[in-house]
Amino acid sequence: MKTLVTNELFLDFLECRYRGYLKITGASEPKSDLVDVSGRLRESYHSQAREHLLRAYRDEGKQVCTDVGLSAVLANGYDLAIDVTATDTDVSVRFDALMAAPGNASGNQPDYIPIIFVNNDKVSKEDELRLALCASVLIRWHACRPSFGRILHGSDFRMRKVKLARALERADKALEAIRALDERPSEPPPLHLNAHCPTCVFRNSCRATAIEKDDLSLLRGIKEKEILKLRNKGIFTVTQLSYTFRPRKNSRRSNPRTIKYYHALKALALREKRIYVVGKPELTITGTPIYIDVEGTPDRDSYYLIGLRIPGATSVLQRSLWADDRADEESIWREFLQIITKIENPQLIYYGSYETVFLRRLTRRYGDTAGDARSVVHGLMRSAQNILSVVYGRVYFPTYSNGLKDIASYLGFKWSIEEPSGQRSLALRRAWELTGSETAKQDLINYNTDDCAALEVVVKTLLQLIPRDGASPTALPFPNAVHVDSLKPQTPYRLGPVDFVLPELDRINKCAYWDYQRDRIYIRSNPRLKRVARRNQRKNRRRKILPVNVTVGASRPWKCPGCASNKITMNGRHSKLLYDLRFTAGGVKRWVSKYIIDHYRCRSCGMPFASDVYDWTRHRYGRQLLAYVIHNIIELHIPQLKLSGSLLTLFGYQVGQPTINRLKRRASELYQDGYEEIKHTLLHGKLIHADETHLSTKSSSGYVWVFTSMEEVVYLWSATREGNVAEEFLSGFNGVLVSDFYSAYDSISCAQQKCLVHLIRDLNEDVLKEPFNEEMKALVHEFTALLKPVVETIDRFGLRARFLKKHKEEVAGFYERLLTREYKTELALKAQDRFRRNQGKLFTFLEHDNIPWNNNNAEHAIKAFAALRNVIEAYSTESGIRDYLVLLSVYQTCDYRGVDFLQFLRSGEKRVDDYIRKRHS
Repeated sequence: MKTLVTNELFLDFLECRYRGYLKITGASEPKSDLVDVSGRLRESYHSQAREHLLRAYRDEGKQVCTDVGLSAVLANGYDLAIDVTATDTDVSVRFDALMAAPGNASGNQPDYIPIIFVNNDKVSKEDELRLALCASVLIRWHACRPSFGRILHGSDFRMRKVKLARALERADKALEAIRALDERPSEPPPLHLNAHCPTCVFRNSCRATAIEKDDLSLLRGIKEKEILKLRNKGIFTVTQLSYTFRPRKNSRRSNPRTIKYYHALKALALREKRIYVVGKPELTITGTPIYIDVEGTPDRDSYYLIGLRIPGATSVLQRSLWADDRADEESIWREFLQIITKIENPQLIYYGSYETVFLRRLTRRYGDTAGDARSVVHGLMRSAQNILSVVYGRVYFPTYSNGLKDIASYLGFKWSIEEPSGQRSLALRRAWELTGSETAKQDLINYNTDDCAALEVVVKTLLQLIPRDGASPTALPFPNAVHVDSLKPQTPYRLGPVDFVLPELDRINKCAYWDYQRDRIYIRSNPRLKRVARRNQRKNRRRKILPVNVTVGASRPWKCPGCASNKITMNGRHSKLLYDLRFTAGGVKRWVSKYIIDHYRCRSCGMPFASDVYDWTRHRYGRQLLAYVIHNIIELHIPQLKLSGSLLTLFGYQVGQPTINRLKRRASELYQDGYEEIKHTLLHGKLIHADETHLSTKSSSGYVWVFTSMEEVVYLWSATREGNVAEEFLSGFNGVLVSDFYSAYDSISCAQQKCLVHLIRDLNEDVLKEPFNEEMKALVHEFTALLKPVVETIDRFGLRARFLKKHKEEVAGFYERLLTREYKTELALKAQDRFRRNQGKLFTFLEHDNIPWNNNNAEHAIKAFAALRNVIEAYSTESGIRDYLVLLSVYQTCDYRGVDFLQFLRSGEKRVDDYIRKRHS
């Protein structure tokens, strides 16, 4: 059935062709608060504009009519017609109004000028095309050919004259495109997300489709023409675009002020889920930061809400300045200036240019002086920081846009309202103007407050992303951030598997493999290789059938296990082979066992049952072989592929790499309870050492945390280096935590001992860096003189507080002298501040028994993982890493307790404590 083009369908098509296609094909429209509010506002404005025109024409005594068809208007020659409908075989259009053109000859049918109502103060291109649609319908009905139309808009009902020549051409093209979509509904237009998406009822479904397709239009700021160019090059997805980025050095001739934006780098950040930094972002906070966010109605050039967030030493001040209407705008401006003048050295921080325009516009409108006649705004604008200009082209977050909502959401910030956006705030403001709803007003204030808080989160992150003074420009202190200059230039020539475009190329490439040519090509002309191949084939045929070492017969049950009846009959028999190893005093050998199991059925209750039940029936390989495999992987660090070859060569077992991986998973599940017991014992002890190290898996990167005491070791996997991992693990721990100076450990509420070896190394590097810094030399000499007798006491009496507490007076004297001293050099000041911040954490070991003064225990456990990481890093997934960490925790705990790991695996015990008790008994 042919679809009639309506005003709504035409506007939908103008704003988004894909939305127009969905309307044509009859897609169900979900409910939307934004659309409902916009519809009510349009209806309200339409009623007001209608009454305005009717009153003006009736006062002049002219003929008017309402709610009629176009044919009736043309037949009666009304001076004004409102809400006129025109329907034919192609269109069904409503004219907001038709006005008879002045100067018509007496007795002739008047020419009509189309009028549309627009509730915004500013007229858009889409509004002009809507007017052109009405003019096009008049032309189709042979009524007239208007050269211009009129748009009634704004709260004061201003009338704007619009020339229609060019707009008519564009409107006719749009009508032709709509008809083409209607005739060929199986050929939808390409999906393209645009600026109208936040107010569209299909926004969620379209975005889900775009994410599923990984569509290029997900990247905000990339134009439709650029997308077409990329598609012509065969690039259709964001992931494909990410592979086109190539790090390049800046030319000497290039203007350093010109910042180029790379959509390919944005796509790379999304693919790798990392933050990429280009150059050195410039962000300087020199005064008291004031995070400002302004809400207004752009089409009216008015502002109704100013949000200010002023962080203090112990609290945060949040102000929200609200204006009910345009008349209150000046009062909130004056109040804003008064707040600013009371702050010492204020510095405005905002996101985007909207606040810049706000400051300039209201300065021209109301002046820039506060109550004491001081000029305020000029100084504010000179020191203000637009954070978007810091981010744009310099910092590429793994988000689809550079909007504040996307970046802050990635950093973990949550808004108090659903689907926060500028369009939603406009809809809430208009809803408040329409109904006076306090809920809408409070939602707006909360939304504005959240924007200020989100801006503070983004600024704090950016300050961490900027390299520290004196550090390498590519050394970024923020986790999961990479400087583009540190990327290696990619080249098309590389080792490893290649993804070929055509499967035929892949087949041709495989024909050049070394083993393929040796086994299939060279063998045809080389007699010696032919003999070797035959010999290997005979060996492989012999290896397929392994001799059985022992056969275990089935037992004879005498009664039913269900009802205890002795009326049982045999119901079948099957056998199962178990491939295992047998360890002897002089070595290890293959051991294949054949188990025979009979099946019975009870004639009384009908219950089927087996003669024997074994706990290994789900597995093909025995516990001793499992122990051998885990011993080789975890303790000897043998790669799985090499272990597979070793099992075939030594025992004749054809155990592939996937099977070894499943054996590892089986062992991880088997010893999970033992792993949890180690964690429980560790957390209820008196000492924990903590450290962390980086790890890259096959699909992502993360961190491995190690927590250890003198006898237990626990490894944990985390996607980030954030401190909540340590906080969650150590919650409830009441002992002493020994760690390095990573700030994440400072928030943990327990007694802490910082590693003095780390401190000694850092102080030594500082002295080597500035060998003529006498203040630094004196500080290091004094600290050395303090620490030397302490270490000597430990060497003589061990870590016992009764012998160490005598040094507490020396420590107190050292701190009293250090903290009262006034240093002038930067290094000495930093060292003094470091000692001050860690005053209660450097000598905790003097007050507790058996608390080390260094973190070497954790570093030893990190080295054990690093040795395994060299083997597994490039081939493991996140779940595989977790399995490795469970088994490595058990192995290191055995090592710390002096237990042979292989013997523990062979024993069948699942907990290290149970094995030790049984061995001692």
